[in-house]
Amino acid sequence: MFSSVYIEDLQRISESNAIDYAALKDSTVLITGATGLVGSNLVRTFLYLNAVRGLGIQIVALIRNREKADQIFGDLRNGSPALRQITDRCLTFEICSLTEASAEEICAGRDVDYIFHTAGITASRLMVTKPAETLDAAILGTRTILRLAARKKCRSVVYLSSMEMYGTCSMDPVTENDLGYIDPLKVRSNYPESKRLCENMCVAYLSEYQVPVKIARLAQTFGAGILPTENRVFAQFARSIRKGEDIVLHTKGQSDGNYCYLSDAIEALIIILQKGSSGEAYNVANEAAHTTIADMASMVCEKISGGKSGVVFDIPKENVYGYAQDVKMRLSSEKLRSLGWKPEIGLEDAYRRLIRDMDERGL
Repeated sequence: MFSSVYIEDLQRISESNAIDYAALKDSTVLITGATGLVGSNLVRTFLYLNAVRGLGIQIVALIRNREKADQIFGDLRNGSPALRQITDRCLTFEICSLTEASAEEICAGRDVDYIFHTAGITASRLMVTKPAETLDAAILGTRTILRLAARKKCRSVVYLSSMEMYGTCSMDPVTENDLGYIDPLKVRSNYPESKRLCENMCVAYLSEYQVPVKIARLAQTFGAGILPTENRVFAQFARSIRKGEDIVLHTKGQSDGNYCYLSDAIEALIIILQKGSSGEAYNVANEAAHTTIADMASMVCEKISGGKSGVVFDIPKENVYGYAQDVKMRLSSEKLRSLGWKPEIGLEDAYRRLIRDMDERGL
Protein backbone atom coordinates (compact mmCIF):
# COMPACT_ATOMS: atom_id res chain seq x y z
CA MET A 1 0.00 0.00 0.00
CA PHE A 2 1.24 3.47 -0.88
CA SER A 3 0.73 5.75 2.12
CA SER A 4 -0.24 9.37 1.57
CA VAL A 5 3.16 10.59 2.78
CA TYR A 6 4.94 8.15 0.45
CA ILE A 7 2.94 9.43 -2.52
CA GLU A 8 3.98 12.97 -1.55
CA ASP A 9 7.60 11.83 -1.66
CA LEU A 10 7.18 10.20 -5.08
CA GLN A 11 5.49 13.30 -6.42
CA ARG A 12 8.38 15.45 -5.22
CA ILE A 13 10.84 13.25 -7.13
CA SER A 14 8.65 13.40 -10.26
CA GLU A 15 8.80 17.21 -10.14
CA SER A 16 12.55 17.53 -9.56
CA ASN A 17 14.23 20.22 -11.63
CA ALA A 18 17.53 18.33 -11.48
CA ILE A 19 16.36 15.16 -13.29
CA ASP A 20 16.31 14.85 -17.08
CA TYR A 21 13.15 12.77 -17.53
CA ALA A 22 13.38 12.79 -21.34
CA ALA A 23 16.69 10.88 -21.15
CA LEU A 24 14.92 8.08 -19.26
CA LYS A 25 12.10 7.65 -21.77
CA ASP A 26 11.76 4.13 -23.21
CA SER A 27 14.98 3.02 -21.50
CA THR A 28 15.66 -0.23 -19.65
CA VAL A 29 16.81 0.08 -16.04
CA LEU A 30 18.32 -2.87 -14.18
CA ILE A 31 18.13 -2.72 -10.38
CA THR A 32 20.04 -5.27 -8.30
CA GLY A 33 19.07 -5.89 -4.70
CA ALA A 34 15.51 -5.01 -5.68
CA THR A 35 14.02 -6.41 -2.47
CA GLY A 36 16.26 -4.20 -0.31
CA LEU A 37 15.43 -0.75 1.01
CA VAL A 38 17.03 1.34 -1.72
CA GLY A 39 16.43 -1.12 -4.55
CA SER A 40 12.71 -1.59 -3.84
CA ASN A 41 12.17 2.16 -3.64
CA LEU A 42 13.99 2.69 -6.94
CA VAL A 43 11.58 0.18 -8.50
CA ARG A 44 8.55 2.03 -7.11
CA THR A 45 9.95 5.40 -8.13
CA PHE A 46 10.42 4.39 -11.77
CA LEU A 47 6.93 2.85 -11.88
CA TYR A 48 5.53 6.12 -10.52
CA LEU A 49 7.46 8.12 -13.12
CA ASN A 50 5.94 5.88 -15.78
CA ALA A 51 2.48 6.54 -14.38
CA VAL A 52 2.68 10.33 -14.10
CA ARG A 53 5.10 11.12 -16.93
CA GLY A 54 4.46 8.30 -19.39
CA LEU A 55 8.17 7.46 -19.67
CA GLY A 56 7.75 3.82 -20.65
CA ILE A 57 10.76 2.73 -18.61
CA GLN A 58 11.28 -1.04 -18.54
CA ILE A 59 12.42 -2.07 -15.07
CA VAL A 60 14.30 -5.32 -14.55
CA ALA A 61 14.43 -6.17 -10.85
CA LEU A 62 17.13 -8.67 -9.89
CA ILE A 63 16.04 -10.76 -6.92
CA ARG A 64 17.13 -13.96 -5.19
CA ASN A 65 13.76 -15.02 -3.78
CA ARG A 66 10.46 -14.73 -5.65
CA GLU A 67 8.37 -15.26 -2.52
CA LYS A 68 10.08 -12.34 -0.81
CA ALA A 69 9.58 -10.18 -3.90
CA ASP A 70 5.87 -11.07 -4.00
CA GLN A 71 5.56 -9.99 -0.36
CA ILE A 72 7.34 -6.69 -0.94
CA PHE A 73 5.71 -5.80 -4.26
CA GLY A 74 2.37 -7.55 -3.84
CA ASP A 75 0.59 -4.23 -3.36
CA LEU A 76 1.55 -3.21 -6.89
CA ARG A 77 -0.48 -6.01 -8.45
CA ASN A 78 -3.25 -5.85 -5.85
CA GLY A 79 -3.79 -2.11 -6.23
CA SER A 80 -5.81 -0.09 -8.71
CA PRO A 81 -6.31 -1.40 -12.28
CA ALA A 82 -4.06 1.39 -13.59
CA LEU A 83 -1.27 0.44 -11.18
CA ARG A 84 -1.58 -3.24 -12.05
CA GLN A 85 -1.45 -2.44 -15.75
CA ILE A 86 1.72 -0.35 -15.44
CA THR A 87 3.34 -2.97 -13.20
CA ASP A 88 2.51 -5.85 -15.55
CA ARG A 89 3.72 -3.90 -18.57
CA CYS A 90 6.89 -2.34 -17.13
CA LEU A 91 8.26 -4.55 -14.32
CA THR A 92 10.12 -7.83 -14.84
CA PHE A 93 11.61 -9.93 -12.05
CA GLU A 94 14.76 -11.93 -12.78
CA ILE A 95 15.87 -14.46 -10.19
CA CYS A 96 19.59 -15.03 -9.78
CA SER A 97 22.45 -15.07 -7.30
CA LEU A 98 25.07 -12.52 -8.29
CA THR A 99 27.77 -14.60 -6.59
CA GLU A 100 26.96 -17.55 -8.86
CA ALA A 101 25.45 -16.14 -12.06
CA SER A 102 27.58 -15.06 -15.00
CA ALA A 103 27.28 -11.78 -16.87
CA GLU A 104 26.14 -13.77 -19.91
CA GLU A 105 23.13 -15.20 -18.06
CA ILE A 106 21.68 -11.94 -16.73
CA CYS A 107 19.25 -10.11 -19.02
CA ALA A 108 20.07 -12.51 -21.84
CA GLY A 109 18.70 -11.20 -25.13
CA ARG A 110 17.80 -7.83 -23.63
CA ASP A 111 19.48 -4.44 -23.90
CA VAL A 112 20.23 -2.62 -20.66
CA ASP A 113 20.67 1.16 -20.63
CA TYR A 114 21.13 1.89 -16.94
CA ILE A 115 22.11 -0.10 -13.85
CA PHE A 116 21.73 0.64 -10.15
CA HIS A 117 23.80 -1.90 -8.22
CA THR A 118 22.29 -1.83 -4.73
CA ALA A 119 22.70 -5.51 -3.78
CA GLY A 120 24.75 -6.39 -0.72
CA ILE A 121 24.57 -7.37 2.92
CA THR A 122 23.63 -4.41 5.12
CA ALA A 123 22.71 -6.07 8.43
CA SER A 124 25.47 -5.50 10.99
CA ARG A 125 24.78 -8.81 12.74
CA LEU A 126 25.38 -10.73 9.49
CA MET A 127 28.66 -8.88 8.99
CA VAL A 128 30.02 -10.55 12.13
CA THR A 129 28.22 -13.91 11.86
CA LYS A 130 28.60 -14.34 8.07
CA PRO A 131 31.76 -12.37 7.22
CA ALA A 132 32.82 -14.57 4.30
CA GLU A 133 29.38 -14.32 2.73
CA THR A 134 29.45 -10.54 3.23
CA LEU A 135 32.69 -10.33 1.27
CA ASP A 136 31.48 -12.68 -1.46
CA ALA A 137 28.25 -10.77 -1.96
CA ALA A 138 30.10 -7.49 -2.33
CA ILE A 139 33.10 -8.50 -4.42
CA LEU A 140 31.73 -11.27 -6.64
CA GLY A 141 28.40 -9.53 -7.12
CA THR A 142 29.99 -6.24 -8.14
CA ARG A 143 32.36 -7.98 -10.54
CA THR A 144 29.41 -9.72 -12.22
CA ILE A 145 27.50 -6.46 -12.64
CA LEU A 146 30.50 -4.58 -14.03
CA ARG A 147 31.09 -7.38 -16.53
CA LEU A 148 27.43 -7.19 -17.50
CA ALA A 149 27.64 -3.42 -17.94
CA ALA A 150 30.64 -3.86 -20.21
CA ARG A 151 28.86 -6.50 -22.33
CA LYS A 152 25.68 -4.43 -22.63
CA LYS A 153 27.55 -1.17 -23.24
CA CYS A 154 25.38 0.54 -20.64
CA ARG A 155 24.90 4.29 -20.81
CA SER A 156 25.44 4.75 -17.07
CA VAL A 157 25.90 2.66 -13.91
CA VAL A 158 25.60 3.67 -10.25
CA TYR A 159 27.38 1.58 -7.61
CA LEU A 160 26.06 1.97 -4.06
CA SER A 161 28.95 2.32 -1.67
CA SER A 162 28.78 3.51 1.92
CA MET A 163 30.06 6.21 4.23
CA GLU A 164 31.69 3.36 6.17
CA MET A 165 34.38 3.14 3.48
CA TYR A 166 35.99 6.26 4.98
CA GLY A 167 36.95 4.45 8.17
CA THR A 168 38.19 6.64 11.04
CA CYS A 169 38.83 10.16 9.71
CA SER A 170 40.30 13.24 11.38
CA MET A 171 39.08 15.60 8.62
CA ASP A 172 36.08 17.86 9.20
CA PRO A 173 34.07 17.82 7.08
CA VAL A 174 34.88 14.66 5.14
CA THR A 175 34.93 15.10 1.38
CA GLU A 176 35.21 12.48 -1.36
CA ASN A 177 38.99 13.05 -1.48
CA ASP A 178 39.54 12.09 2.17
CA LEU A 179 40.27 8.64 3.57
CA GLY A 180 40.69 7.31 7.09
CA TYR A 181 41.95 4.16 8.82
CA ILE A 182 40.30 0.73 8.83
CA ASP A 183 41.79 -2.17 10.81
CA PRO A 184 41.83 -5.13 8.37
CA LEU A 185 42.28 -7.61 11.23
CA LYS A 186 38.84 -6.90 12.71
CA VAL A 187 36.15 -9.15 11.30
CA ARG A 188 33.59 -6.30 11.16
CA SER A 189 35.93 -4.51 8.75
CA ASN A 190 34.71 -6.82 5.96
CA TYR A 191 31.99 -4.34 5.03
CA PRO A 192 34.00 -1.10 4.70
CA GLU A 193 37.01 -2.90 3.22
CA SER A 194 34.83 -4.57 0.59
CA LYS A 195 33.31 -1.19 -0.29
CA ARG A 196 36.80 0.22 -0.87
CA LEU A 197 37.76 -2.71 -3.08
CA CYS A 198 34.53 -2.51 -5.07
CA GLU A 199 35.04 1.20 -5.66
CA ASN A 200 38.48 0.43 -7.07
CA MET A 201 36.94 -2.32 -9.17
CA CYS A 202 34.57 0.28 -10.63
CA VAL A 203 37.55 2.45 -11.57
CA ALA A 204 39.32 -0.58 -13.07
CA TYR A 205 36.37 -1.44 -15.32
CA LEU A 206 36.06 2.19 -16.36
CA SER A 207 39.76 2.28 -17.27
CA GLU A 208 39.96 -1.07 -19.06
CA TYR A 209 36.44 -1.56 -20.46
CA GLN A 210 35.06 2.00 -20.49
CA VAL A 211 32.17 1.16 -18.14
CA PRO A 212 30.62 4.56 -17.24
CA VAL A 213 30.20 3.84 -13.54
CA LYS A 214 29.60 6.38 -10.79
CA ILE A 215 29.85 5.77 -7.05
CA ALA A 216 27.32 6.87 -4.43
CA ARG A 217 28.56 6.86 -0.83
CA LEU A 218 25.32 6.69 1.11
CA ALA A 219 24.81 7.96 4.60
CA GLN A 220 22.26 6.16 6.80
CA THR A 221 19.09 6.36 4.72
CA PHE A 222 15.52 6.04 5.95
CA GLY A 223 12.02 7.44 5.61
CA ALA A 224 8.57 6.60 4.29
CA GLY A 225 8.84 3.40 2.28
CA ILE A 226 10.94 1.27 4.65
CA LEU A 227 10.40 -2.47 4.43
CA PRO A 228 8.25 -4.29 7.02
CA THR A 229 11.31 -6.36 8.03
CA GLU A 230 13.58 -3.32 8.52
CA ASN A 231 15.40 -3.54 11.86
CA ARG A 232 18.15 -0.93 11.68
CA VAL A 233 18.40 1.68 14.40
CA PHE A 234 15.99 4.19 12.82
CA ALA A 235 13.25 1.55 12.55
CA GLN A 236 13.87 0.40 16.11
CA PHE A 237 13.58 3.99 17.36
CA ALA A 238 10.33 4.55 15.45
CA ARG A 239 8.77 1.31 16.70
CA SER A 240 9.70 2.11 20.31
CA ILE A 241 8.08 5.53 20.06
CA ARG A 242 4.91 4.18 18.48
CA LYS A 243 4.58 1.63 21.29
CA GLY A 244 5.30 4.21 23.98
CA GLU A 245 8.41 2.30 25.02
CA ASP A 246 11.88 3.54 25.92
CA ILE A 247 14.61 3.52 23.28
CA VAL A 248 17.30 1.01 24.29
CA LEU A 249 20.87 1.69 23.12
CA HIS A 250 23.43 -1.12 23.10
CA THR A 251 26.36 1.31 22.76
CA LYS A 252 27.10 4.68 24.32
CA GLY A 253 25.76 6.20 21.12
CA GLN A 254 28.73 8.53 20.68
CA SER A 255 29.27 7.65 17.03
CA ASP A 256 28.41 10.45 14.62
CA GLY A 257 25.40 9.74 12.46
CA ASN A 258 25.13 11.08 8.91
CA TYR A 259 21.60 10.73 7.56
CA CYS A 260 19.53 11.25 4.46
CA TYR A 261 15.80 10.97 3.94
CA LEU A 262 14.87 8.13 1.61
CA SER A 263 13.23 10.10 -1.20
CA ASP A 264 16.08 12.64 -1.13
CA ALA A 265 18.52 9.74 -1.55
CA ILE A 266 16.53 8.20 -4.43
CA GLU A 267 16.52 11.55 -6.23
CA ALA A 268 20.28 11.83 -5.60
CA LEU A 269 20.94 8.43 -7.18
CA ILE A 270 19.08 9.36 -10.35
CA ILE A 271 20.97 12.65 -10.53
CA ILE A 272 24.29 10.84 -10.08
CA LEU A 273 23.26 8.39 -12.82
CA GLN A 274 22.64 11.26 -15.23
CA LYS A 275 25.04 14.00 -14.22
CA GLY A 276 27.80 12.33 -12.24
CA SER A 277 31.27 11.91 -13.71
CA SER A 278 32.40 8.35 -14.44
CA GLY A 279 34.92 7.07 -11.91
CA GLU A 280 33.91 9.71 -9.37
CA ALA A 281 32.32 9.26 -5.93
CA TYR A 282 29.58 11.39 -4.37
CA ASN A 283 28.55 11.62 -0.72
CA VAL A 284 24.77 11.29 -0.32
CA ALA A 285 24.04 12.95 3.01
CA ASN A 286 21.95 15.76 4.39
CA GLU A 287 24.51 17.91 6.20
CA ALA A 288 21.76 19.38 8.39
CA ALA A 289 20.86 15.88 9.63
CA HIS A 290 24.21 15.18 11.29
CA THR A 291 24.13 14.12 14.96
CA THR A 292 25.25 11.39 17.37
CA ILE A 293 23.16 8.26 17.88
CA ALA A 294 22.50 9.23 21.50
CA ASP A 295 21.45 12.77 20.58
CA MET A 296 19.16 11.44 17.85
CA ALA A 297 17.54 9.07 20.35
CA SER A 298 17.03 11.97 22.75
CA MET A 299 15.55 14.13 19.97
CA VAL A 300 13.10 11.41 19.01
CA CYS A 301 12.02 10.93 22.62
CA GLU A 302 11.62 14.63 23.33
CA LYS A 303 10.19 15.97 20.07
CA ILE A 304 8.40 13.00 18.54
CA SER A 305 7.10 11.20 21.64
CA GLY A 306 6.68 14.36 23.69
CA GLY A 307 8.68 12.87 26.55
CA LYS A 308 6.56 9.71 26.84
CA SER A 309 9.62 7.62 25.97
CA GLY A 310 13.16 7.86 27.30
CA VAL A 311 16.64 6.60 26.43
CA VAL A 312 18.00 3.53 28.25
CA PHE A 313 21.54 2.17 27.89
CA ASP A 314 22.06 -1.62 27.90
CA ILE A 315 25.63 -2.19 26.70
CA PRO A 316 26.86 -5.81 26.40
CA LYS A 317 30.50 -6.67 27.11
CA GLU A 318 30.95 -8.16 23.63
CA ASN A 319 29.87 -6.60 20.32
CA VAL A 320 27.21 -9.26 19.74
CA TYR A 321 25.12 -6.87 17.62
CA GLY A 322 27.92 -6.22 15.14
CA TYR A 323 27.87 -2.44 15.47
CA ALA A 324 30.71 -0.52 13.86
CA GLN A 325 33.12 1.17 16.26
CA ASP A 326 32.41 4.76 17.22
CA VAL A 327 33.38 7.15 14.45
CA LYS A 328 33.52 10.94 14.48
CA MET A 329 32.75 12.03 10.96
CA ARG A 330 30.70 14.73 9.28
CA LEU A 331 30.14 14.22 5.58
CA SER A 332 30.21 17.01 3.05
CA SER A 333 27.62 16.84 0.25
CA GLU A 334 28.99 19.87 -1.62
CA LYS A 335 30.07 17.78 -4.61
CA LEU A 336 26.61 16.26 -5.04
CA ARG A 337 24.90 19.60 -4.50
CA SER A 338 26.98 21.00 -7.37
CA LEU A 339 25.00 18.66 -9.65
CA GLY A 340 21.76 20.35 -8.64
CA TRP A 341 20.72 18.12 -5.72
CA LYS A 342 19.17 19.70 -2.66
CA PRO A 343 17.90 17.62 0.30
CA GLU A 344 14.42 18.63 1.40
CA ILE A 345 13.67 16.64 4.57
CA GLY A 346 15.46 17.17 7.88
CA LEU A 347 15.93 14.65 10.67
CA GLU A 348 12.91 15.50 12.82
CA ASP A 349 10.59 15.67 9.82
CA ALA A 350 12.09 12.40 8.54
CA TYR A 351 10.94 10.64 11.72
CA ARG A 352 7.50 12.23 11.58
CA ARG A 353 7.06 11.12 7.96
CA LEU A 354 8.43 7.66 8.72
CA ILE A 355 5.99 7.15 11.59
CA ARG A 356 3.04 8.46 9.53
CA ASP A 357 3.96 5.98 6.81
CA MET A 358 4.24 3.10 9.30
CA ASP A 359 0.89 4.04 10.86
CA GLU A 360 -0.91 4.10 7.52
CA ARG A 361 0.63 0.81 6.39
CA GLY A 362 0.10 -0.88 9.76
CA LEU A 363 3.78 -1.77 10.21
